[in-house]
Amino acid sequence: MTMKPTMLARLENLSNRLTEINELLTLPEVIAQQDQFRKLNKEHAELSPVVALFNEYRQVSSDIETAQEMLADPEMKAFAQQEIDDGVERLQGIENELQILLLPKDPNDERNVFLEIRAGTGGDESALFAGDLLRMYTRYAEKNRWQVEMVSSSMSDLGGYKEVIVRLSGDSVYSRLKFESGGHRVQRVPVTETQGRVHTSACTVAVMPEADDVSDVQINPTEIRIDTFRASGAGGQHINKTDSAVRITHLPTGIVVECQDDRSQHKNKAQAMQVLAARLKDRQLQEQHAKEAAERKSLIGSGDRSERIRTYNFPQGRVTDHRINLTLYKLEFIMDGDLDELLNALAAERQAELLAEMGESH
Repeated sequence: MTMKPTMLARLENLSNRLTEINELLTLPEVIAQQDQFRKLNKEHAELSPVVALFNEYRQVSSDIETAQEMLADPEMKAFAQQEIDDGVERLQGIENELQILLLPKDPNDERNVFLEIRAGTGGDESALFAGDLLRMYTRYAEKNRWQVEMVSSSMSDLGGYKEVIVRLSGDSVYSRLKFESGGHRVQRVPVTETQGRVHTSACTVAVMPEADDVSDVQINPTEIRIDTFRASGAGGQHINKTDSAVRITHLPTGIVVECQDDRSQHKNKAQAMQVLAARLKDRQLQEQHAKEAAERKSLIGSGDRSERIRTYNFPQGRVTDHRINLTLYKLEFIMDGDLDELLNALAAERQAELLAEMGESH
């Protein structure tokens, strides 16, 4: 076997662990404990493909050894050599697949997210583009059968958003959208422009994994201030009669969250607390990513919100992701939620970065 000893040892351990889990899952006392049973099943699902591939690696290695013994027989030599060549090529392929499967998993990948879009420079045009971005992500969510729930919004005069927060829930939402945080720049002729000149404006997107109520973020009740006020905006006559809107200020960080989309003060408060927890968790992640990024010069995983990550050029029908120098001439499709090509390229780049790091650490 040509595999690195560290990788081999790790795979042996995972193989032993899978055998252990298989035994545990047959025990009545484990089956009776729903939580433990669920956790073990999840671990089983994660380990099975890795161990199956490792078993194939061992089988191919054994086949190569058998073929090498056959080389001495003149009649079998050509056949044996072909077997060895095919086997060595397959081993290399399996090893590459195993390396990818062994990459460290992001513990937040399976989580739902709060997606926050804020208009930046460019006034009304920036707010209209925030609305376009929201539609783009909403369409993408629909294609993935994720649920989209409006949490909070502040409309602009022309129908866009000064700020909007939605909750996206479904399978692996964070893993697909985690590289969307940062500055999104648009170049186009605004609706308000009479001379037909192209303007540049920008929005900031933040993708924040939802926090577990208890384990992830500790919010000290003495460190928050809760204000209630009358909701404003497009809510019809009913919405303004009571102080149903809620503003929560987290005093140590100065983070402010407002929720006014529900008529119930209780629901708005619960929703605002969830967003606050996600923002605090996101802040921790950003600090951690920034520290890691400083060490490894990775832009994709740096979580730096001030970084301009993408430009949408309408006159030329192109979208450019500046982090990986990828330009796609399919703006119309992308704005309609066709994001897979972009997101796959970002994920592949991150995977390549991690593989390179893994190579350096051995």
